Amino acid sequence: MTTSTRAPLPTPEQDVQRDLVAPILDWYDEHARDLPWRRPEATPWSVLVSELMLQQTPVSRVLAVHEAWLQRWPTPAALAAEPSGEAVRAWGRLGYPRRALRLHAAAVAITTEHGGEVPADHAALLALPGVGEYTAAAVAAFAFGQRQVVLDTNVRRVLARTVTGTELPPRSLTRAERDLGAALLPADPPTAATWSVAVMELGALVCVAERPRCEQCPVRDACAWQLAGAPSYDGPPRRVQTYAGTDRQCRGRLLAVLRETEGSVDKARLDVVWDDDVQRERALASLLADGLAVLTDEGRYALP
Repeated sequence: MTTSTRAPLPTPEQDVQRDLVAPILDWYDEHARDLPWRRPEATPWSVLVSELMLQQTPVSRVLAVHEAWLQRWPTPAALAAEPSGEAVRAWGRLGYPRRALRLHAAAVAITTEHGGEVPADHAALLALPGVGEYTAAAVAAFAFGQRQVVLDTNVRRVLARTVTGTELPPRSLTRAERDLGAALLPADPPTAATWSVAVMELGALVCVAERPRCEQCPVRDACAWQLAGAPSYDGPPRRVQTYAGTDRQCRGRLLAVLRETEGSVDKARLDVVWDDDVQRERALASLLADGLAVLTDEGRYALP
């Protein structure tokens, strides 16, 4: 009985590795943006700051704030030494200012529990205040070169189109997406970390949500969505976020007054920035509840 020397047939995962991973890595080598948190000299603290700032906020708005933040607070200990209100003030108009409080709380935890150094361990990162599964994986991969499944909106969209043939991913992260992300990770940790940022970059620059630039895509010929004729999304309706006239806009107006004022302000200063009394009082109460504003003993309002 003879034994065959024929190589085993490639698995579907190996096919995807060959058709997607290598071309996207090559594309990234040529098209990666020069961002401060990606440079060789970037510290893990710079990476952590960038990841929290980039949540629901485009790179163009983050760059200047990230630079100013790192100049003022180059280490977690430097930020931890200041009141949390200074973090809110420096956050400026990035939006979702509770992220500033979370970053301050993380800096305090890093200083008191990790000797002032951002931990490399994924579980320790996940235990930091305000750090969820995505952020912990991203920092472990991008700051420490670890092999982690990093799934943000851009990555999920690229994988949905190229592998599963759907225009958009599910509204909530699924186990199937996690398994797919894990299957695509190169075995070598530094290469896996580069892959994670490369596919994210492809989603940010080419495989965008609306009007994707498919003619520029390095894996267009292997993309399941393109091969299926680019069918339109037919899942549950996507909620379109609005801003004008919302409580979120009102909160932003009130918070802007507090950020721009050293010390405290009286209620009259806040009342003039929004006409709807009921909505303004509701927004102000929510700022107090979230710890973004405090009521002083003199009945005035200030940053924490």
